[in-house]
Amino acid sequence: MSQQAPVIPPAIPHNHTALVLTAGGARGAYQAGVMKRISEIPAFAHQTAPFSIITGASAGAINGAAIASQHQDFTAASKLLVKLWSSLQAKDVYRTDPLAMMKNAASMALDFGLGGLIGAGRVQSLVDSSPLYHFLGNNLKLDGIRQAVNKGSLYALGITATGYHSGRAFTFVEGKPGHPLWNKSRRVALSAEITLPHVLASAAIPIVFPPVELPAGASNAYFGDGAMRLVTPLSPAIRLGARRLLAVGVRCQESANSLLRSEWTQDEDFAAKLRRPPLSQILGTLMNAIFLDHLDADLDHLKRMNSFVTEHEKLASLVDLVEDSDPDHEPMRIVSPLVISPSADIAIIAKTLQHRMPKSIRYLMEGLGTPDAQSADLTSFLLFDSEFTRELIQLGYRDAAQRIDEIEAFLLEPE
Repeated sequence: MSQQAPVIPPAIPHNHTALVLTAGGARGAYQAGVMKRISEIPAFAHQTAPFSIITGASAGAINGAAIASQHQDFTAASKLLVKLWSSLQAKDVYRTDPLAMMKNAASMALDFGLGGLIGAGRVQSLVDSSPLYHFLGNNLKLDGIRQAVNKGSLYALGITATGYHSGRAFTFVEGKPGHPLWNKSRRVALSAEITLPHVLASAAIPIVFPPVELPAGASNAYFGDGAMRLVTPLSPAIRLGARRLLAVGVRCQESANSLLRSEWTQDEDFAAKLRRPPLSQILGTLMNAIFLDHLDADLDHLKRMNSFVTEHEKLASLVDLVEDSDPDHEPMRIVSPLVISPSADIAIIAKTLQHRMPKSIRYLMEGLGTPDAQSADLTSFLLFDSEFTRELIQLGYRDAAQRIDEIEAFLLEPE
């Protein structure tokens, strides 16, 4: 059908393909495997990354920043991701020494036990994540982002973090001058030079990792994991001008559907296993709600909007008028999505390797009870261990390999 492109800055490149990365904690290793296989496509080997727009939240912010920083050589970018995740240990993410853990535990005991008498507020998180700052600082060369933008291969990198004071999703964008910005009721976009604190803020799992201070407009504010308020993870890429989206999720859709069917049909085996959920399972479900559920829902919404635009061609001129009169209006256009997600349940993989967690963390989690691994597994978000992350890298590589012809055709199709 005949369509006019939405009003976008003239600096945007002809490649309107976006990479959308959302993840939670250690599950982000899966995306490294997917990127590794895609980088082996001959057309992309040692070439610029085939995405002019990259958006990331949570652990996806780490992966997105890594790719953007090596945007001129997609092979090098994928190797960097594999190196980061395959070598990762808990000590690279948070302090695991007994002194640090005991100090934090004592502070928590004071806050919860005597906070009403002596005042609370000593503890901001369960762990001290200062090692992650040094680990990423030694491996990410973020000045490469500006170089890629200046050379024209990268239009924009958007990193989303959640403001703890406003409760809004802030997308910090480093890109070509004139790139879109927005200020909605729950979402804000700000121009910024992406630095390590932006990445750390986006990846700061709530409660587990401490808030990160960032400049936000006229003053500074504290931010946490970008997935908390990003209920529409595809939106930043679309607002930045994407017409095609490659999104890499970290949830096994078949496993989720299987659990839903078991609950819905009251399967006898499921009913026999049913019991009151322990706190660890409740926390795991909370993590799932924050990190894993939004991509599926937003993809359904995008498909409905595509159908709406397709079936109502006569609205095209009206939509253009609305966009011209209100630059903050969501552009209405066909956006083609392709989603890669795990073929196996990552929670089950984590369950088999949970013995590799630091003893102090394992002891704490055992005190919260043993969850049903398939329905909600806190371990899969917190298992920062090379054996686990290598399993996820291999899973991502295999899943991408199974669909490599489809991926290649999608990325190379002329616009």
